[in-house]
Amino acid sequence: MELTSPAFENNKPIPAKYTCDGADISPALQIKGIPSGTQSLVLIVDDPDASRGDWVHWTVFNIPPISTDIAEGSIPEGGTQGMTDFGKPGYGGPCPPSGAHYYQFKLYALSKILSFANFPTKKELEESMKDFIIEQTVLVGQYSRRTT
Repeated sequence: MELTSPAFENNKPIPAKYTCDGADISPALQIKGIPSGTQSLVLIVDDPDASRGDWVHWTVFNIPPISTDIAEGSIPEGGTQGMTDFGKPGYGGPCPPSGAHYYQFKLYALSKILSFANFPTKKELEESMKDFIIEQTVLVGQYSRRTT
């Protein structure tokens, strides 16, 4: 399975458009090679370089396995957003206070459709899906804010 973006290459800078310094919208993503038996996909975007530890920028679960393109600034059709560390569901772009941070766009193929009463946190998603991961992949982008 492979996750790519027409907006940036793996381990390369994320354009400011997709950050707090720009339009703060999610970049377009493309998925290839979804394994057979996949019932749903989960996307988790986080920043492991955050000063307090992992910072969650976006979670989307129950993405149908027929999804191969996620349009810029949109929720994958059929997917449900979870809670972020911004205290609400939805995409929150990179906004590091200092230095370069690396942002992980992690995609999981699951053999199950997940069910939650409320907006799950990343921890709740990971706990619910841990025994059902068929395959996973990651796309990494880098961002550092310009200071003047």
